[in-house]
Amino acid sequence: MDNKTALVVGASGLVGRNVIELLLKKDTYSQIIVLARKPLPIKHDKIQFMIIDFDQLNEEFPSVKVDDVYCCLGTTIKKAKTKELMYKIDVEYPYKIASLAQKNGLNHFLLVSAVGADAKSKLFYSRIKGELEDKIRSLQIPKVSIFRPSLLVGDREEFRLGESLAIKFYQITSWAFPSTIRAKMGIRPSVVAKAMYHSAIKDRTPLNIYSSSQMITIEDE
Repeated sequence: MDNKTALVVGASGLVGRNVIELLLKKDTYSQIIVLARKPLPIKHDKIQFMIIDFDQLNEEFPSVKVDDVYCCLGTTIKKAKTKELMYKIDVEYPYKIASLAQKNGLNHFLLVSAVGADAKSKLFYSRIKGELEDKIRSLQIPKVSIFRPSLLVGDREEFRLGESLAIKFYQITSWAFPSTIRAKMGIRPSVVAKAMYHSAIKDRTPLNIYSSSQMITIEDE
């Protein structure tokens, strides 16, 4: 087992849950720190839960050195209710986490963004995802990997009819299509998690950006 530490943010979400499950199966990290607002039903000797107030990150962020940060934090306008709160969760919190981890000697920041992320987009969601990417890239972190999944096909706490129908279609037909087509149909959270781990242990370049089709290709290897 390597004597490395990972920090996971957004562990209660679709991708975050899969990241935790995957990291616990590997020997890469001797410690996994999970930042969360409330306790999660996961118990393991390697996991250290830190229940924090994300509005108090300066005071409550762990002072220990972490090697890799898996940032899966994000919300929807349905949950956040306002664009202001959504911006805080999707941009301000991840950027603050990256900044604080960098000061503690962070080596690699792995960020779940979204397809179409562009700081100049007219679409609010795409614009804030692009803005976050730009802010993270401006930090002096040795390695940054950005993952831009399309529709995540998994079980959410909230119900969205359009997504539910798309997920059913994906589950029935995805096997018949190449990775480039499957990527447009959707991507499983476990595939994103595997791509993040693959990047953490394999990538050596300062900046790596993964599309859904590239993540699916890793899954197919």
